Amino acid sequence: MKFLVFLGSVRNSTPPSPARLGERVTKAIIACLQSRYGEHDIELIDALDYQLEPVFKPHFAYAKSKAPVELNNLAQKIDSADAYIMVSPEYNHSMSPALANLLNHFGSSLFAYKPSAIVTYSAGQWGGLRAAIGMRSFLSELGCLPVSAMIHVPKAQDVFIENGDVQNGEDQSSWFDYFARTIKQLIWWADATKKQRNEVDPHTLITNFTSAPSQRNTP
Repeated sequence: MKFLVFLGSVRNSTPPSPARLGERVTKAIIACLQSRYGEHDIELIDALDYQLEPVFKPHFAYAKSKAPVELNNLAQKIDSADAYIMVSPEYNHSMSPALANLLNHFGSSLFAYKPSAIVTYSAGQWGGLRAAIGMRSFLSELGCLPVSAMIHVPKAQDVFIENGDVQNGEDQSSWFDYFARTIKQLIWWADATKKQRNEVDPHTLITNFTSAPSQRNTP
């Protein structure tokens, strides 16, 4: 199966320090996936790689031939994926605005009928837990229902170094065991939904949201 791991932070400077704290967490998550579940195709989607215009225009609002190449390419990746892992910091008790902005460029039909997993982190003691609560509703509205187990990494700068390895004194195996509870749920649901999509095409049951927000309420 194919998994997309979204790194939902574009902060790449100091202060605050260290820069790109989320990159450490994301690398650790990917390392766990590759070492324990390496039979799957895993791809990182870094919000920093998408320099989107400040004036919002969703992907579906462009004529197909005129949409920015990076949005077309990402739309294809989202559509072909079987599950998603969303990694976000916490800003003002909510998810990263960079992650929300990136995901909001796409209609829910690309994400729908597939599972997602929530990973949050912080430099403080709560690990982004409050952001994760809001992410449940956000991801549900996209159609990629989050699995019940979530991952929270408090004081991430004291847990992981720049390449995603654990700091001295931390036990990588224990962290990977903690990640595994969420990942196992994600894999189970991804496998189940993929099999069901092969049996019944869900997009024939409900009109896809592909051109206008009003389609969300059409029969």
